[in-house]
Amino acid sequence: MKKIITLFTALFIGGIVMAQSKSAVIYFSATGITRSVAQKIAGITGSDLIEIKPEQPYTSQDLNWNDNNSRTTKECNALETIRPAMKVKIDISGYDTIYLGYPIWWYQAPNIVYTFVESADFSGKTVYPFCTSGGSSIGTSATNLAKKTPGAVWKSGKRFGRNVSENEVKNWR
Repeated sequence: MKKIITLFTALFIGGIVMAQSKSAVIYFSATGITRSVAQKIAGITGSDLIEIKPEQPYTSQDLNWNDNNSRTTKECNALETIRPAMKVKIDISGYDTIYLGYPIWWYQAPNIVYTFVESADFSGKTVYPFCTSGGSSIGTSATNLAKKTPGAVWKSGKRFGRNVSENEVKNWR
């Protein structure tokens, strides 16, 4: 009996035992709203929770969409060219399913989210995009991100408001 337990432990630690599909909620949140939704999704799905952190955090001045010279306005005006650096590269190789969350900025995902998707291999992954916004829909943001992830299967996305209930999150997929 002791040999069987030892063998099972060795196989499990060695990664030979087949595990269930593993999922991660990967999100970017500048003000905490998307973080709150991501935490709910992670809790409901049993997913790992991973934050996309910019090397240079966004300040309230950076987020001022009324200022044509703010950092976010400049980034959104150069959606295809500006890629803010991430503080840490995120390895998604151990995940089958990714819940990808972000706020909507100027009807799109923030450029830092593009930095993430362009830096990872999404081949064979299933992606469930979600966004947060006070009024804008998910629009073409998920479609535009999907174009950057060849080999991934993208599912329908969802926009959540600030005070989303757990039931709304549970009923999403």
